[in-house]
Amino acid sequence: MSTLVVSVTVPRYLDSEDLIDAQGVAELLGLAQRNTVSAYQRRYPAMPRPVVNLGQGRCKLWLRSEIERWRADRLASSGR
Repeated sequence: MSTLVVSVTVPRYLDSEDLIDAQGVAELLGLAQRNTVSAYQRRYPAMPRPVVNLGQGRCKLWLRSEIERWRADRLASSGR
């Protein structure tokens, strides 16, 4: 006897106006280069992850609102 397991993920609504690429993330965080975003992802586990990730070396998109909130939280916790 075999068991069929089905996992269904209901996608959340994404406003395309809120999507930003690594360059946009770098600009919001005040980073000199977009390549630094991947280093931040490794250094800060709480940093929002891309909501669109097309795979290695391909497009990744984040929600601007999530990055802005994360940045504000970091600034508040550091006392700036």
